[in-house]
Amino acid sequence: MDNRAIGMFDSGIGGITVLKEVKKLLPNEEIIYLGDTKRFPYGSKSKDTIIEISRQCVKFLISKNVKLIIIACGTATSQSLEILKEEFNIPIIGIIEPTVKYIKENVNNEKERIGVIATSGTIKSGQWEKKIKEEVRNVEIINEEAPLLATMAEQGWISNKVAEYTIKEYMKCFKNIDKLILGCTHYPLFEKLIRKELKGNTEIINTGTKVAEFLKKYIKDNNIQNDESNKEYKIFLTDLDNNFNEIAERLLEDNLKTKIEKAEI
Repeated sequence: MDNRAIGMFDSGIGGITVLKEVKKLLPNEEIIYLGDTKRFPYGSKSKDTIIEISRQCVKFLISKNVKLIIIACGTATSQSLEILKEEFNIPIIGIIEPTVKYIKENVNNEKERIGVIATSGTIKSGQWEKKIKEEVRNVEIINEEAPLLATMAEQGWISNKVAEYTIKEYMKCFKNIDKLILGCTHYPLFEKLIRKELKGNTEIINTGTKVAEFLKKYIKDNNIQNDESNKEYKIFLTDLDNNFNEIAERLLEDNLKTKIEKAEI
């Protein structure tokens, strides 16, 4: 047993979609969430910058005595995960490995067409395609950069006419796919609009759900469950002057006034 908290970080609101799924499956676990709102967005930054930012986020979470860290961000996972795992003596889990594991276990025998929609940085890294093809041979990957969506999510533009038009444009290359990976944790906020644009039997993969399922097994296998009940979560933001509260409260169905603190990084 290990009653320490789980650490989690993202550039902003996106990782809350992961926190939500983790709390569903692991209600006894305490979570310390870091939203790096001051340096949002990550998707357009260089790899070296992403590594340094991620390094600072990990150090902050370690200072809170967490037992493991989830990179609840597609860009940070694709650019910095391997470096961070070498540098820090703490389990660090990104969003790619749990999702690829799920795909490997649920791929059809016939050749599947899998779409990946993510930030520019994530798509340019090629990590999704590389990791999937290492585990699944008979698969075709269709990649699409969607640089506008994370910023729109941070502004709360997830269901208006601008969001509808933007999603329609981004979905044009995914009309005949079997699975669509939402490769940025902001993108589940647009899932209803995405569903409207895809054929009915396309599976939309929320990476937060796959991280939560992976984490539940990982914690059990390593005997680091929290044996206390009704554990809460705490949120730290690097910049408090943003739209984070309103959107996060809708996602978590909770009042966050007493749960958000300023993080000095």
